[in-house]
Amino acid sequence: MIAERMKVKVVCRKVYDYIRYDLKEIAFPSSLPDPPHIKKRRKLTWNERFLVLKEASRLYAASWVRDIGPDLRPNDYKKDDETDDDRANGAKSATNEKEPSTLEDLAVAARGGMETLRPALQRVYMTRASAYKDALKSFIAGYQEGIQQVMEKKEDAKTKEEGDIPKNSTSH
Repeated sequence: MIAERMKVKVVCRKVYDYIRYDLKEIAFPSSLPDPPHIKKRRKLTWNERFLVLKEASRLYAASWVRDIGPDLRPNDYKKDDETDDDRANGAKSATNEKEPSTLEDLAVAARGGMETLRPALQRVYMTRASAYKDALKSFIAGYQEGIQQVMEKKEDAKTKEEGDIPKNSTSH
């Protein structure tokens, strides 16, 4: 009876140690230690963690709208406000309105689902296909011009050679 109790106690202790140390290391492995020159940052307080989570969730929620406004990029909108002030003062400047890049367009389309992503991808493929087609046409035209120039040089050299050879000479 005492032996069985000891076995159960040992088994319980091993399970407890496994859960406490090994399972924790498996689920959340510890990283390598930092190099000596790295200074540790202080841990955030619960209030600071809450503020970080609040700001991150606000930015995440704002990223799901199609028009990314001053919520996400306040610096860009400050520049636009300054240019509006300059225009009001009479200074003429080039328009800073940019079309969204292809990557931004695809990112917005991907958020909208497959219905909006498919036309965006088709536009990208058609744009690239027309660019490749134009480049290939340009290459072929340049290649043909190069061949034509080489052929003209050969013909000129041939007629020049024929003109240089006297007709009375005998050939071996």
